[in-house]
Amino acid sequence: MNTFTIIFLIAVFISSSVQFWLARRQANYVAAHRANVPEAFKDKVPLAAHQKAADYSQAKLKLGNFDGLLSIVVLLSFTLGGGINLAFSYWPTVIESPLWAGVAATASIFLLMTLIEIPTSLYQTFVIEEKFGFNKSSVGQFIKDQVLQLTLGAAIGLPFLALILWVMDNVGSLWWLWAWAILMTFSLLMSWLYPTVIAPLFNKFTPMEEGSLKERIQGLLTRCGFNSQGIFIMDGSKRSGHGNAYFTGLGNNKRIVFFDNLVASLDEEELESVLAHELGHFKCKHVIKMLFATSIMSLISFAVLGWLINEAWFYNGLGVEQASNAAALLLFMLVSSSFTFFMQPISAYFQRKFEFEADDFAANNAKATKMISALVKLYEENANTLTPDPLYSAFHYSHPPAAIRIAHLETKA
Repeated sequence: MNTFTIIFLIAVFISSSVQFWLARRQANYVAAHRANVPEAFKDKVPLAAHQKAADYSQAKLKLGNFDGLLSIVVLLSFTLGGGINLAFSYWPTVIESPLWAGVAATASIFLLMTLIEIPTSLYQTFVIEEKFGFNKSSVGQFIKDQVLQLTLGAAIGLPFLALILWVMDNVGSLWWLWAWAILMTFSLLMSWLYPTVIAPLFNKFTPMEEGSLKERIQGLLTRCGFNSQGIFIMDGSKRSGHGNAYFTGLGNNKRIVFFDNLVASLDEEELESVLAHELGHFKCKHVIKMLFATSIMSLISFAVLGWLINEAWFYNGLGVEQASNAAALLLFMLVSSSFTFFMQPISAYFQRKFEFEADDFAANNAKATKMISALVKLYEENANTLTPDPLYSAFHYSHPPAAIRIAHLETKA
C-alpha cells in the first residue's frame, strides 16, 4: 500500500457514497410524490400509470444499488485484491509473446466482468421488466444475445486491443497520440458500419411500407434537407415493450429507424414530431459536437495514461507488481471512473441543453402539440417517472425531466 492506494480508496468511497446518496434521494422523492399525479399531467396521465412508473423506478434503483455494491467488490478484488496481478502473472507463462500475453490477460479480466454482470442482467430482464410488463424476450433469445455480443467483442475488440498495445510498445514516447488517433478512426469506422453490418445481427430492419406515414416522413426530410439510406422499422418488440426512434450512421450510411412498438402506439403526426426531434440533433450538429467533446476527453485520458505508465506507484498502488503497458491500460480503464464521477453533471447539462434545442427544432418543423402528446404517451408507456429528484436528475438524466420539458414545449405551441 502506498499513497496512491489511499487516494484511490478515498475516490472510490466518495464517488460510491455520493451515488448511493443520490439514489436514496431519488427513491424518497419518487415515493413522496407517488400518491398524486403532478399538476401538469393530471389530465394526461392516469394515477395508476403514475404509480406504476414510481414502482418501476424504485425497483430499478434497488437493483442499481446492488449492482453498485457488486461493482465496488469486483473493482477492489481485481485491483487491490490481486486479480489483475494474477492474470498478468499467469498468461506470460503460457503465451510466449508479451503482446499476446497482455491481450489475453486484459481480455480475461473483461470476460470475467461480463460473466459477473450476467445474473444482474437476467434479474433486470426476467424479474423487473417481466413484472412491469416490458419483457418480450425469451431465455433462448437472452443467451443468443450474450453469445453474439461476446463473439463480436472478441472478433472486433481483440485485434483492436492488440493494435493499441503494439503502438504502446513500439512507437516511442508519443504513443498516446497515435493511440488516440487510432481510437478516433476506429470509432468513426464503427459508427459507419453499425447500421448495415452490426445492428442487423441483433434485429430485423424492414423498409417502411409505402403509405401516408412514409409520405409524411419524406416530406419532413425534404423540408429539413436530410438525406438517408432509408427509413426502417425495427422489431424492437421481440425483446422489450419500450419504444424508441433514432437515426444512426455517418455519411451515406445514415438510417432512420422506428421501433415497431413505437409505430403502433403513436399517430402519424406524433411520429413525425418524434423524428423531427431526432433530426434536430443532426441539424444542430449535436453529433459532431459530442464527437468533438469525446475526442478531446479521450486525448486528455491518453495523455494522462502516457504519464502514469512510467510511474511505479501507479501499478503498486493498485495491486500490480510487474509493470507493463497492458496492465497500465487495463488499470486506467477500470479506475478512472472513480476519479471522473463528478464530471457527470457537466456532461448531463450539455446533453439536456441539446435536447431542448432538438425540441425547438421539432416544434418549428412539426407540431409542438404533437410532440407533447407523443412524449406523454412515451412517459406513460415506458413507465418513466414524472417526479425525479432534481439533484439525481442533474447527475443522471441526459434528457430534461418530464415537467420541465413539457413546459418548455408548451411555450412553442
